[in-house]
This record gives sequence, C-alpha cells and structure tokens, in this order.
Amino acid sequence: MVHINYIAVFVAAIGAWVAGAIWYGVLGNAWMAALEKTKEQMGGGGMPVVPMALSFIADIVMACVLAAAIATRGATNIKMGACTAALMWLGFVLTTQIVNNGFAKRKPMLTVIDSGHWLVALLVAGVIIGAFG
Repeated sequence: MVHINYIAVFVAAIGAWVAGAIWYGVLGNAWMAALEKTKEQMGGGGMPVVPMALSFIADIVMACVLAAAIATRGATNIKMGACTAALMWLGFVLTTQIVNNGFAKRKPMLTVIDSGHWLVALLVAGVIIGAFG
C-alpha cells in the first residue's frame, strides 16, 4: 500500500493553485489573445469564482495522484518529486495539450502558455510533496 501524506498534498495543491494564479496574472492578456477572446467575451473583469474553485479541486486531485506516483518510485525527496512531476507533465499534460489544441486549430501560443502553467504547477507540487518526505 502506498503511503500518501495528505498534509503535503493539501499544501502542494495550494502551491500549485497560487502558481497558476501568478502565471495567468502575468500571462492573462497573452492567453486571451491566443484564445482570440476579449475580457468581455470571457465574462468581464470580475473574479471567475467557479472556475477558480474547480481549479483548486483539480489541483488537489493532481497533487494526490502525483504523491502516489512519487511514493511508488521509491525515495520521496525534492529531486524525486520534481522528476516525477516533470515526467507526468511530459507524458500526460503536454501531449494532451498538443493534441487537443491541434485538433481545435488553436494558436500554438495557447499550448505554450497552458502547458507551461501545468509544468510550473506540477513542479511546485512535486517539490512540496518531495520536501515533506
């Protein structure tokens, strides 16, 4: 049975969520341009409460799965956390972003921005989970 430190998972989810907020806070305009949308089309300038809540729930699930993957690889440390996170990103996130955005004929920059966000979020989560040991 794989041991998961749920405190580490929760802290990692918070870290990933904050990283995403900063990421899109900095790249939000470029992201909307890549989506070919305006602020008005996205619902104005208000706080998107439901998507942000769903994002946090997704970050919890992702951190839980990442913690299990890290634990099954052996030693739980920062290096293993970061390496596992990068492999999960490469194998599952980047590949699906490329396929989905390619078939949707979206701008390549959207894939760069969105997949970059998930790389940073996973690395933050992986490092936190690894640091908890």
